[in-house]
Amino acid sequence: MATTALKEQTRELIAQFCAGNDAAFAKLYDLYVQMLHNYGNKLTQDEELLKDCIHDVFVKVYMKRQDKNSINNLASYLIISLKNRLLDEFRRKTFTSDDAVEDYEYRFSTDDVEHTYLYQEHQHLQSAQVAYLMQHLTRRQRQAITLYYIEQRKYDEICTIMHMNYHSVRNLMHRGMLKLRQAAVLGVG
Repeated sequence: MATTALKEQTRELIAQFCAGNDAAFAKLYDLYVQMLHNYGNKLTQDEELLKDCIHDVFVKVYMKRQDKNSINNLASYLIISLKNRLLDEFRRKTFTSDDAVEDYEYRFSTDDVEHTYLYQEHQHLQSAQVAYLMQHLTRRQRQAITLYYIEQRKYDEICTIMHMNYHSVRNLMHRGMLKLRQAAVLGVG
């Protein structure tokens, strides 16, 4: 937190800077650059990105010097500006890629129709096998396994839905899985 002396010194330097004194801007930079660097290190370990963003913040301050006379707390203004600048860079890096356009053209070309068809056929075959294996289970075992693996319910929820106690549900699941394994190993389906 800035002391009263630092706040007063900052106000004077801002006034001088807004009046056209570039030396006052250099002093403001010296006063706040380390604070920004320390704050930025908490947001990123990319030292070059951090230095670039700090530089951008000060360039923005310099370019808009007419508006800076109304700033009450320069430290807060600089920190918020740095945070926003870093977030912009993080977003930009997230939504851009180093891949060549030609790579995308190939990956999404119509040549992938055969691959897509084979994948869908494989998925359909697996679904049919699972459905056939599930027919070997009792209705309660099918319900418990469906709730747990397909609907991703927790055991407590399954107990409530099936009106059973915890150990009964666990036993039901265990017996059901054993039946499924046995049917799969014996080549049923």
